[in-house]
Amino acid sequence: MAAAKKNKSKKKKDEDAGTGRISVSRNRKARHHYEILDKIECGLVLLGSEVKTLRSGQCSIDEAYARVTRGEVWLCDADIPEYPQANLQNHAAKRTRKLLLKKREIDKFAESASQQGLTLVPLEIYFIRGNAKLLLAVGRGRKSHDKRDKIKKQADMREMRQAKMRGR
Repeated sequence: MAAAKKNKSKKKKDEDAGTGRISVSRNRKARHHYEILDKIECGLVLLGSEVKTLRSGQCSIDEAYARVTRGEVWLCDADIPEYPQANLQNHAAKRTRKLLLKKREIDKFAESASQQGLTLVPLEIYFIRGNAKLLLAVGRGRKSHDKRDKIKKQADMREMRQAKMRGR
């Protein structure tokens, strides 16, 4: 009985406030390595064992990227480990997975991603009303000096906020 209460409270914590969105995996490095220009939510074509693994919270999209091929968008190098109870019907851990987008959205994103220096980066995998979704972004790679400038700017802003709080 106590275990059931713990699971319910944990799910409540993971859900974003009021949206019914349960986060599975976030790509924290993406915002550091890329300047995010545009975002879009898309569905994932998954096998049953992949969904079970995602529901247990095991997934890594740190090294993943998306690619547009023949008018379709594919997620590459996302690591969804095998589900141990699936035995023979298991899936390959790093297979390419199709992303579900409308034709108009694909054309818009393909056009922006085809520009030099831009790439399609997955930011987060989550469930909304039982459906697995991926937050995909168009990002421009940052140079190392840009990263240092960003970190310095954040530190300056933090110091100003702390000074303001001390003054009150």
